[in-house]
Amino acid sequence: MTAAPPDYREEELLADTIARLIGEVHHVAVGNASPIPATAALLARARGNGMPYVSLLGSRNHTFWTDGGRELFDCAGQGRIDVFFLSGGQIDGEGNINLNAIGDYAHPKARFPGAFGSAYLYYVVPKVILFRTEHSRRTLVPKVDFVTAPGGSDPNVHRTGGPVGLITNRCFFSFDRGRKRFTLASVHPGHSIEEVLDNTAFDFDRPADVPETPAPSAATLKLLRERVAPQLAEVYPQFAAQVFGVKAA
Repeated sequence: MTAAPPDYREEELLADTIARLIGEVHHVAVGNASPIPATAALLARARGNGMPYVSLLGSRNHTFWTDGGRELFDCAGQGRIDVFFLSGGQIDGEGNINLNAIGDYAHPKARFPGAFGSAYLYYVVPKVILFRTEHSRRTLVPKVDFVTAPGGSDPNVHRTGGPVGLITNRCFFSFDRGRKRFTLASVHPGHSIEEVLDNTAFDFDRPADVPETPAPSAATLKLLRERVAPQLAEVYPQFAAQVFGVKAA
């Protein structure tokens, strides 16, 4: 007998997982082209009755600043951003990310848009959540071809920020900054440890019993669909329409 499909979409599960990882903070910032992290940030705010502050780059209604990316960097340097999100064409087992090129840098097989301050934000934002919807050996590699932003630093380097975990479409990895190493914290419903192992090229730790990522509750789904989705549509109208069936006002 085929199992009945869940009553939630993958994007809702990921947003809920990220929102729990955000925790109780004052200010969450989200960069460009990040609809699922933006959904998670707005969900965290909806749960907290207005806290944390949420700044979505490119939004007029949901932002803490008025000067775009430049003010984002200023706020981060002043310690006024608690959570940010980063991704990469490649992410390795030490939390290094590659946003520059695949292959030889002078003659790359593929070139990405670039860092846009990612290395700086990785150093100064206390809680950086890595996010990648393609969980494959192509993206989660033993060693990145180019270190756009390092996941860890030498002990003599002053650093207040760094990764706390990596969320993919298959699982959630927590990150130990001292050891510069990921641990498999949970596997999403419908996926397996073997699937994670087969599709991850870097080494990681895992406990004897790996829990399943909790599915979003009915109350969470109600918040996402009735409160978060209409807010999200301002910046990500296509995503809000596709996932939630909500059109921009």
